[in-house]
Amino acid sequence: MQTALTFETLASLLLAIFLGAVVGIEREAIHKPAGLRTHMLVSLGSCLFTVVSISFSVDPARIAAGIVAGIGFIGAGTIWAEKDKVQGITTAASLWATAAIGLTTGIGDYPLAMTVTFFVFVILASRHLFKRLGHMRKSA
Repeated sequence: MQTALTFETLASLLLAIFLGAVVGIEREAIHKPAGLRTHMLVSLGSCLFTVVSISFSVDPARIAAGIVAGIGFIGAGTIWAEKDKVQGITTAASLWATAAIGLTTGIGDYPLAMTVTFFVFVILASRHLFKRLGHMRKSA
């Protein structure tokens, strides 16, 4: 059995790449190990697994569980301990969220995928805002 590349499938894949890029841009800008390309690939891969599972009538819940497990493995690779602190947890979480965005794009719920992408970007970018507010309070 073969799937045909439809306009909707192509739109889903392209949107998944774009939304992954939105998240990845923030990670890339602050020089995190998983940046633009990684987030684009995670979103695209999650979308493709979802589209294929729907096309072949495979249980989407099983595919979603596989995506989550796979992303957990990739995310674990971004976490490391250094002296008395653990780093990379936010990047791992951003990869996890990006996989969910790709999955959501793959099922065709574009408004939800775009909304979550916006929320993830704002959450990640808020780090800079909070740092600035903390710096302003110290200098006041």
